[in-house]
Amino acid sequence: MEMALDGLVVLDLTSFLSGPYCAMLLGDMGADVIKVERPDGGDEARRMPPFVDGRGAPFAVWNRNKRSIALDLKKPEDLEVVRKIALRADVLVENFRPGTLERLGLGWEALQAANPRLIYASVSGFGQTGPWAAHGGLDMMAQGMSGLMAGNGPPEGEPYRLPIAITDVTAGMYTAIAVLGALQARHRTGRGQRIDQSLLEAGLSLGVYEAAHVFALGTRPERLGQLHRGSSPYRVFRTRDGWITLGASKDKFWRALCGIIGAPGLPEDPRFTTNAQRVKHNAELIPLIQAKLAEQDSAHWLAQFEEAGIPSEEVLSYDEALAHPQVQARGVVVEIEDAKRGRQSALAPPVRLSDTPARIRRPAPDLDEHGAEIRAWLDRG
Repeated sequence: MEMALDGLVVLDLTSFLSGPYCAMLLGDMGADVIKVERPDGGDEARRMPPFVDGRGAPFAVWNRNKRSIALDLKKPEDLEVVRKIALRADVLVENFRPGTLERLGLGWEALQAANPRLIYASVSGFGQTGPWAAHGGLDMMAQGMSGLMAGNGPPEGEPYRLPIAITDVTAGMYTAIAVLGALQARHRTGRGQRIDQSLLEAGLSLGVYEAAHVFALGTRPERLGQLHRGSSPYRVFRTRDGWITLGASKDKFWRALCGIIGAPGLPEDPRFTTNAQRVKHNAELIPLIQAKLAEQDSAHWLAQFEEAGIPSEEVLSYDEALAHPQVQARGVVVEIEDAKRGRQSALAPPVRLSDTPARIRRPAPDLDEHGAEIRAWLDRG
């Protein structure tokens, strides 16, 4: 079956999550991704729990559709193999600390001179330039410096780290998008280009409401916990037997909500007549709604809200979400065959294309699983 990136060769010099996630997305769309790993254990993600047959399950999630070759970049002969792959590659993705590959002779300028069509994508904590470029940056540091942590959590208390690696994954996505843009530009110019993506900027890009606040008012956005900066009511509520999300900020939804919960007078209260007024008076409004919703089970409210067209859904745990009928119907969870480990459940490619669909063609590789065939490919010229 034809795929969008058939024939594209990607050299993956990354580890952990941000860079590997980018390379995974390109592999999902058909690129031949060659992952270079250290001989002494490979990518650190291989040792992240939980484990399946001795290999970290997280590694398997974001390293599918790749071939692995083990090379020691401290050895000249192995460094030369990497250089040979780079000269035949369309895309190189790396997430070393800035300056590392330059010292090894694998920097942008050296490789671009030898392979002008190469698209060279670097992912780092803080970018390739600026006073913080040399700092090592992980997701938690990027969350802290981008405002994500300061803006997340209860209004009173410590900043909260989002428990998902949000800047890692977002930076990986942005890098893949940039690669696709660079490929399109290369069709016109015949030349590759440098991509410089940072986790910090990925985190900053997500604070769209918060940036609007700073730009408009010049003040620090307050931490709101479950509240929304521009919509009300718009948050999670507790019912008698669980939790539901509720987005009823539009006036028609707001009035319908008040009728359903048995509070028909609320829309006429001067504090709650408009969305802007409700946002301003959230502290008084939310307890009134919460008290009503706690009187009945989630199913009771969800049925009535659905009939009225009010956006509302049950809050699910990860296991419940993966088993949900909508998720199953969309094919988000797929089964793949691993020759060593048998059938494995996996997340399907998040990119959906009608004519050249993304798909999982191979499970995540064992360390150096494809070393011999990659070397043979290089020898063929």
